[in-house]
Amino acid sequence: MKVLVPVKRVIDYNVKVRVKADGSGIDLANVKMSMNPFDEIAVEEAIRLKEAGKAEEIIAVSIGVMQAQETLRTALAMGADRAILVVAADDATHDIEPLAVAKILKRIVDEERPGLVICGKQAIDNDMNATGQMLSALMGWSQATFANQVDIDGDSAVVSREVDGGLQTIKVMMPTVITADLRLNEPRYASLPNIMKAKKKPLDERTPADYGIDAAPRLTILKTEEPAARAAGVMVGDVDELIAKLKDEAGVI
Repeated sequence: MKVLVPVKRVIDYNVKVRVKADGSGIDLANVKMSMNPFDEIAVEEAIRLKEAGKAEEIIAVSIGVMQAQETLRTALAMGADRAILVVAADDATHDIEPLAVAKILKRIVDEERPGLVICGKQAIDNDMNATGQMLSALMGWSQATFANQVDIDGDSAVVSREVDGGLQTIKVMMPTVITADLRLNEPRYASLPNIMKAKKKPLDERTPADYGIDAAPRLTILKTEEPAARAAGVMVGDVDELIAKLKDEAGVI
């Protein structure tokens, strides 16, 4: 069974995001970029399936700028077998929208015929949480989102997923799309020998036009601004004053 893992290049989660002075977007100058953490978890899960003998090949896919090669090389160093880069933008500030990503992934799935697609539940830059679900709909496949445990059993997958108030265990038929949540696993670090080997692994470059897809944005960002600074707390003398402020000033009761 082939496993397809989409990965995205995003601002490193340790970096404090800065907004441009004119509000036109995020300042990416000299900012460290890395693989989306949820996608890293998805890569790790695919590798574990291969180590367990339930997968034969892992294909990492990234859709974005040419610099996403670095992200794919990281996936290859972790244990992916080969990679596909779809160069869909020249500028790192241009984010490819989920629907365009899902359409391109569908064409790649049609070409590669994987039995499983594992992706992160969302990207930490836009928090869309939509690509996996859109791909499932386009393919007509089953889906299991927010997975924190995956067990492949023949032609089905048993997935424990995080829902409001607890966990839900579902069984879906293969092929399927699974989106990884934070608690699914702990991604491994790529060793130096594997980093060197990753440089020799196949990495194909494509464009959206190769798949007959128009990746032009359909949304226009009007303005980007930082969240308002948190206001200082207020000391109250007793419970009655607290209730009065919650009722009259905050309007929450």
